[in-house]
Amino acid sequence: MTALTPISRTPVSFYVPVVAAAGALAGLFVGTAQGSTILGVLLGAILMGAIAFVITQIIKTEKASRWGVVVLLAIVGFLLGGLPAAIIGGLFGWFFGWFSFWLYEGRYRARVAPYLTPGQVLWHFTFRVICGAILVFLITPILVVMPLSFNAEDFFTFTPEMLRFDPEGYSLKHYEDFFTNADWQQALANSVKIAPVATLLSVGFGTLAAIGLSQPHVPFRRAIMAILISPMIVPLIISAAGMYFFYSRIGLQGTYMGVVLAHAALGIPFVIITVTATLVGFDNSLTRAAANMGAGPVTTFFRVQMPLILPGVISGGLFAFITSFDEVVVVLFVGSAGQKTLPWQMFTGLREQISPTILAVATILVAISVALLTVVELLRRRSERLRGMSPG
Repeated sequence: MTALTPISRTPVSFYVPVVAAAGALAGLFVGTAQGSTILGVLLGAILMGAIAFVITQIIKTEKASRWGVVVLLAIVGFLLGGLPAAIIGGLFGWFFGWFSFWLYEGRYRARVAPYLTPGQVLWHFTFRVICGAILVFLITPILVVMPLSFNAEDFFTFTPEMLRFDPEGYSLKHYEDFFTNADWQQALANSVKIAPVATLLSVGFGTLAAIGLSQPHVPFRRAIMAILISPMIVPLIISAAGMYFFYSRIGLQGTYMGVVLAHAALGIPFVIITVTATLVGFDNSLTRAAANMGAGPVTTFFRVQMPLILPGVISGGLFAFITSFDEVVVVLFVGSAGQKTLPWQMFTGLREQISPTILAVATILVAISVALLTVVELLRRRSERLRGMSPG
């Protein structure tokens, strides 16, 4: 197999304006940080367009040009904002050096179908840029919180020491406060007591409901499915208020079991959806074969059906656990001071006292969520392999 080669040199009238537009976008962020948005956009467009022209039409050596742009923008960044800005400038330089030659040499068409029109090629990459921008927009708040959790001061903003990467500007004292403060530890203990039990109930009821509703002979199964997954659709504040009035009448409001049942009700829809999706590819002839061999319904379920749908069951359980562990609205209505969970403590900390320990707790919760979602993805791939939907 031969390596992919550039199709043709791209006209200057195409790639220089495109690089300039990207430079204007980068200049928007730099100019906003410096207090002059319009000037940043103009300078970014002019500078990047000029750099693209010079390195492709005059220097013409990609490796040397890219390193030169890295050094140039790193120096500019250092003059504007010190070491952190120099690092960001160097990253910008690496990207724009690569981007200019990527457009100039026509490498952008190397991995798209040759029959696509210029408009289709433009949309192909525009769509990916839009998706990337949305991802950055969603992930940026999380990325900002994580370094702030190591702030040596009791602030929710970056201090000058942090921006200079001074070790004195960073500390683990907020994490230490979380692991030593009695209120935080009590809230963590409550979450650990509530979430696993709620998850077990969600998995048990949700799995049975999914198996039952997957049978075509069940009457009104679509209506029943809609009712069971309604907690995902109904606004959470309405569900919380309804649970409050209902539990207060039967004596469960403010009790441990009331919070567990409320969280189980919120987790059941996730289990039903994931298990139902797993059952789509399930071969029902396996259960009929087990019945013909003399196996009872319980034996058939645990020996035949459960091993094949186990990835979906575990995935639903992980989603139910995350829902219970991170939930705050329902527990405010249904729980009491004795059931103050970790999200409740975070909400109280934001409302009554601005404690930077919240940032440390948020970082820990993000790490737990990422780990659980990684497990979900691994289980999804295993489920596809078991059903023959992807190669082993």
